[in-house]
Amino acid sequence: MRRLNVASKNKALKVVKELDAFPKVPESYKETTATGGGLSIITFIIIAILVISEIKYYTDTELKFDYEVDTNVTGKIKINVDLTVAMKCSSIGADVLDLTGQDVHSYGRLKEEDTYFELTPNQQKYHTFLQEINRYLQEEYHAIQDLMWKSKTPAFRGGMPPRETNPEHGPDACRVHGSLEVNKVAGNFHITAGKAVQIRGANYHTHMANLVLVKDYNFSHRIDHLSFGEPVSGVIYPLDGELQSTKAHFHTFQYYIQVVPTEVRTYLVNENTYQFAVSQRSRQIDHSKGSHGVPGIFVKYDLSSLMIRVREEHKPYWQFMIRLCGIIGGVFSVSGMMHGLSGFLVDLFCCRFKMGKYKPKSFEEASQSATPPSPSLSNPPQDDPAGVSLLAQPQ
Repeated sequence: MRRLNVASKNKALKVVKELDAFPKVPESYKETTATGGGLSIITFIIIAILVISEIKYYTDTELKFDYEVDTNVTGKIKINVDLTVAMKCSSIGADVLDLTGQDVHSYGRLKEEDTYFELTPNQQKYHTFLQEINRYLQEEYHAIQDLMWKSKTPAFRGGMPPRETNPEHGPDACRVHGSLEVNKVAGNFHITAGKAVQIRGANYHTHMANLVLVKDYNFSHRIDHLSFGEPVSGVIYPLDGELQSTKAHFHTFQYYIQVVPTEVRTYLVNENTYQFAVSQRSRQIDHSKGSHGVPGIFVKYDLSSLMIRVREEHKPYWQFMIRLCGIIGGVFSVSGMMHGLSGFLVDLFCCRFKMGKYKPKSFEEASQSATPPSPSLSNPPQDDPAGVSLLAQPQ
């Protein structure tokens, strides 16, 4: 019985050995060359570089975007404003009017501070930096979501620096800043001449523009910040750093904004915010030439019915393992084929031009290689009696 068990085990082991896909080649059958060793070193370096790049690629995260209908239509939306107009605060009024027709003061009030329109050197440096960053993001960097929501802390922290010095003349501009809580419907935030007065029993209001002199009209302005919802730290918005100037007293500046609700769920950010796209238009008002309208700054916004959900995810690691095996096997296979092809081409070249081992030998070299070496007389074979008899015979 024991012999039968041993025989069955040996038979099973023999079957397993026959299925070996990795047979071992004896060292005596292996031939190594300098070119093969150099190619092996280059192959290992390439594999190491590709493996490191794959590890970096798969340890990084990617953003997933889902688009859904925004069902939260009864909530509020916050408008954050920091804007400077080249007119005194007593001559302008800033408010919001939307489709609901609520009282303009029911959304809150913005702060108005007398200031100077001209910037100090430090403030001008900051403003130029904002403009350059926005220009870069709009023209060259087309993956702004990676800058905004990837799990890397943004290095930028905004904020206009305070003034170092003031001009000798008095304040010539008004800084309008603060936040307004408005309904999630289309609306119009505007700054125009005269303070706003709500008309009782009506869903509109008027501005007391008759109290403002024509020479005081100047709607040149600078937007230091304009956003919707809770501002995300480190993000520069499209209108930040916007500067518009005019020499005409009657001029209208219009900004058309499409606001998109955005739910961000990443490893760094977990909040509900709003993205927006903007287009703008400006023109001089001259009633004698048929250009009618109200001078001022008008920000007309509308909310999209779709909501964007942003999620940050890691790439699946099973894909990493597949790509890793493909890299290692592929590089080894390609390097082996290149080594074989280069050897074949070298042999073909040497054979064609009779070089290297294909070089024809001289008559002396051929005769030496063809004639076997004669046995040494001083050391005859000990077990060859015929040899001994040959040496003993006289010549």
